Amino acid sequence: MHLGDEMSTPAPRLHALDAVRGFAVMGILLLNIVDFAMPNYAYVDPTFYGGATGANWWAWALAFVLAEGKMRGLFTMLFGASTAMIADRALAAGESAARVHYSRMITLFAIGMIHAYLIWWGDILVLYSICGAVVFVAWRWRTQTLLAIASILLLSQLAAGMGDYAAARWFEARATAPDATPELRRKWSAYREDLGDERAKIPAELAAFRGGLREVQSARSKLALEVQKGTLSAIFFETIALMMLGMALYRSGFFSGAWSTRGYRNIILVGYGICLPLYFPIVWWIDFARFDPLVLLATESLHLVLLRPWIALAHAAVIILTMRSGVARWLSVRLAAVGRMAFSNYLGTSIVCTLIFYGYGLGWFGYLDRWQLYPVVLLIWAAMLLWSKPWLDRFVYGPFEWLWRSMARGRVQPFRREIVVD
Repeated sequence: MHLGDEMSTPAPRLHALDAVRGFAVMGILLLNIVDFAMPNYAYVDPTFYGGATGANWWAWALAFVLAEGKMRGLFTMLFGASTAMIADRALAAGESAARVHYSRMITLFAIGMIHAYLIWWGDILVLYSICGAVVFVAWRWRTQTLLAIASILLLSQLAAGMGDYAAARWFEARATAPDATPELRRKWSAYREDLGDERAKIPAELAAFRGGLREVQSARSKLALEVQKGTLSAIFFETIALMMLGMALYRSGFFSGAWSTRGYRNIILVGYGICLPLYFPIVWWIDFARFDPLVLLATESLHLVLLRPWIALAHAAVIILTMRSGVARWLSVRLAAVGRMAFSNYLGTSIVCTLIFYGYGLGWFGYLDRWQLYPVVLLIWAAMLLWSKPWLDRFVYGPFEWLWRSMARGRVQPFRREIVVD
């Protein structure tokens, strides 16, 4: 995710990349809306909260197959692509690419911490700033090297996930065997209780996020710390891998629309024709197991590595081909504007959604079924498409892009566009 900032001398924009970024920042709300509106484990398991039958099941299944991990993955690849692009531009302008990059990462970290602890606990910016600081060492590596290391990192995630699943099943088999010792049975029971303990937290989460500012802030800070200590560390190497993949795709011309039409169609064929149907047995397995945490250990690793990146790239390829064809030009232009203001739209979504769902706003937290969240998503999407282009017609940057650029540069940047009068 480029987040709409450009830290070097202005250059012709990559409109296809902007449109893909706009698609990603809009699409990620399909998943984040659940965390905004419900106790947080509902993101993983619809039987936990929000409904898991009828329209609610379909809302989960469609989001899981088409968007879960794909939008964040695309976001992350675009961040890697932008890291290389901005470093290239800084170097061409005679600036230090490292200074430009690390000033961006330091200020992004600061903004992310404010976002996590004062707005929404599900922040991704802190992780991006840390991973971005690490992955910068690779920005001048050859495309083949980037692809090789990204593949190794992703495959290691697959091996680790499947190893965890096998170990858990082995533990289960030993603990439930007729000759299992009471101590082993006790340990297995404690392990299963730990996996299912999230349900006991539902009343406390509902009370906290339906409460006033003090109650919300206390719960938000605790969850933000949990995410930064646990969840984000769990996806650290995945994030590094996807950023490197984004760098490689940028170097190859994928995000700028430089590939042949056949090349993009091949990506679409692999993503939609091969990988998408493979989700059907995964969805069946998860549903049949009633979202058993042990099954989720296996399925998360399988679709993380083998399926999600291809479907994410197929989504991007469709957007790029649509941009090149000139079809739906009004929508393409609006989508590119959303992408140019991705940072403002991402943070703005957090501000709007917390005001809708938290107790110091409208207080809708926990009151909607899962399917009822998606009309809210549609309204927010409409707002993004409607406001981004008119804003950019009048201002050089989105409001948070301007803030980030000014902080990273250490001086106030131009904001309003100059209007030339004949």
